[in-house]
Amino acid sequence: MNLSAELVNFAYIISAALFVLGLKMLGHPDSARRGNLYSAVGMALAIIVTLLADSIVSFEVIALATLGGTVVGALAARLVAMTSMPEMVALFNGSGGAASLLVGWAALYDEILGTSAPSTFILITIILSILIGGVTASGSLIAYGKLSERMTTAAIVFAGQRIVNSLILVGIVGSSVMFCLEPTLGSQWFWVLLALSLVLGVMAVIPIGGADMPVVISLLNSYSGLAACAAGFAIGNNLLIVAGSLVGASGIILTNIMCKAMNRSLANVLFSGFGAAKAATKVEGEVKPIVADDAFLILEAAQSVTFVPGYGMAVAQAQHVVRELGELLEKNGAEVNFAIHPVAGRMPGHMNVLLAEANVSYEQLVEMDDINPRLPNTDVVVVIGANDVVNPAAREDENSPIYGMPIINVDHARTVFVLKRSMGSGFSGVDNPLFFKENTRMLFGDAKQSISALVAEFKS
Repeated sequence: MNLSAELVNFAYIISAALFVLGLKMLGHPDSARRGNLYSAVGMALAIIVTLLADSIVSFEVIALATLGGTVVGALAARLVAMTSMPEMVALFNGSGGAASLLVGWAALYDEILGTSAPSTFILITIILSILIGGVTASGSLIAYGKLSERMTTAAIVFAGQRIVNSLILVGIVGSSVMFCLEPTLGSQWFWVLLALSLVLGVMAVIPIGGADMPVVISLLNSYSGLAACAAGFAIGNNLLIVAGSLVGASGIILTNIMCKAMNRSLANVLFSGFGAAKAATKVEGEVKPIVADDAFLILEAAQSVTFVPGYGMAVAQAQHVVRELGELLEKNGAEVNFAIHPVAGRMPGHMNVLLAEANVSYEQLVEMDDINPRLPNTDVVVVIGANDVVNPAAREDENSPIYGMPIINVDHARTVFVLKRSMGSGFSGVDNPLFFKENTRMLFGDAKQSISALVAEFKS
């Protein structure tokens, strides 16, 4: 069954409209689920129309692949914990890059085996889809390794690293030019290009430290979109061009937001090399621990309480009891807010997703720039598993790897409760002088159990 070009393009326009509408609706928690559904319907329509328009392989093979992908996706959505969501997103980005690489590779066969010689433009788009797709695929695997802590989260740097990266880029440009001059299936320049693309992805991500991984996630997401856009040009599919452009553009915008939140320039992200370890000043002092009973007495008298969630809240799965504690504080007459740092957690929007899952009101979520002026007049700040985004070393220690990064100034509040299992450093490996501040009290233990103890005190 072959559909007319007019009908195909009309279906593509509808799909593109659903993509744009879905993307817009993803910007607010109240409409995010519907936005995701609209985008999924648009993609399903696009796939069905494309399959009906171009009989590429048998429908039996397509059905089998669709079933396999559906099973994997459903299991991932149901079984992957929220704590593992960042690394799953990294794998999704890598899968998108690998898919674009394979589409470009298949287009190369189609062009070279065709009746006419491939145009230079088509060859360039094929090269771009393979290059960007390869960088995204291998870079995302490294990001996955760092996020899942299967490899060191610290920046991996070595002498002459910039020179090596420059030589790789020169090799990519040279092999691309040579391949365009001799576009044959057995060309050695194609294999050189493919290998260097994969190596560049690894080299682009290993020098990035753990604290900067949210920036990398959003950047790789943009890369996956750009790779899809290039693949769309390679195979002449308008909808793939539109979808790839949307993902690429939104990823770049998000990357820019992340960069500002980390006080990094976009050039630093694109050319790596940031987040490398420095000799931070050693933090010394005496911590002041507190137990749940005493923390309850302070919270009971508080008129304003701000929660600052971090990755530790995700690990403890404490978001639901945190919401319950917030509701009890409000009933007790306190004003309750949730301060959200743009890079809290290990991926963009990580804390927003957790709190939305716990049905925390979106109006209670306050961004960093808005909450900081309020903190000097805040009675109690409760830091739940956050470390780097509240670390005063970012303001005070010029030798710190995170120096200059905007933080939530929790130490300016009247009292700070820090909920942690131990005195261990955060994902960046940087010690936190907040723990030794005069107005800080450490509530050690599992965050969920600690908050549950406070909830029990309020209920009794």
